[in-house]
Amino acid sequence: MQKYSIFTAHKRSMTKDTTQWFASWFDTPYYHQLYKDRDHTEAQAFMDNLTNYLNLPEHGKILDLACGKGRHSIYLNSLGYDVTGADLSENSIAYAKQFENETLHFKVHDMCQPYGEQFDAVFNLFTSFGYFPDEEDNLKTIKAIKSDLNDYGFGVIDFMNVNYVIENLVPEDVKVVDGLAFHQKRSVQDGYIIKDISFEVDKKTYHFQERVKAFTLTDFEKLFEEANCFLLDVFGDYKLRKFDKSFSERLVLIFK
Repeated sequence: MQKYSIFTAHKRSMTKDTTQWFASWFDTPYYHQLYKDRDHTEAQAFMDNLTNYLNLPEHGKILDLACGKGRHSIYLNSLGYDVTGADLSENSIAYAKQFENETLHFKVHDMCQPYGEQFDAVFNLFTSFGYFPDEEDNLKTIKAIKSDLNDYGFGVIDFMNVNYVIENLVPEDVKVVDGLAFHQKRSVQDGYIIKDISFEVDKKTYHFQERVKAFTLTDFEKLFEEANCFLLDVFGDYKLRKFDKSFSERLVLIFK
């Protein structure tokens, strides 16, 4: 069985024991360097499968919530959708704005607050959920997504399958990217999946920590109930195959 070695607490983080700290982890160039090898072909295929499954209207409006540098937003826009990418990271949004056009926009936004527009779909992709220091913000985010959907809109949360991740957790490894060695340690503590990342640049040591709440499908079902949302479908991968808590790598939730 393939070991699961990369997971991220997208867009917000905790910092720890940092000897040189100048911005949050997700605003640093090192974050993007560490994860530069993400599979863009797989991501695009997921967007094809998802939009076809949802049968979104032609030129429909999509909110890509926690969009990072906009890779999903840009591709969705190329499919003909009117896309808004929103992210807490000012640096990521500043980068993404170079790709803006009449039907593609990017804005700095805290996803636990309603965006204030109505969309045909709101996507929260690539484990961009469950990293809030205040756990109440998880419920606020789902409520915010619901409030941003029009009468026919769908919410989508693409999360990791924590059962699979914990079972296949790699406790420690070193990933070298462009000559920079990232030392990664992973653990499960107090209901969170934690990754400590350390590296050295110009003889200065950096240390960042990613924390993701280990939400199971049952946990999400409770959150949806509290937010008065209806869970419509659950998939286990980007090909939208049936979810299996032991073997599926992803937990893709469709709701409204």
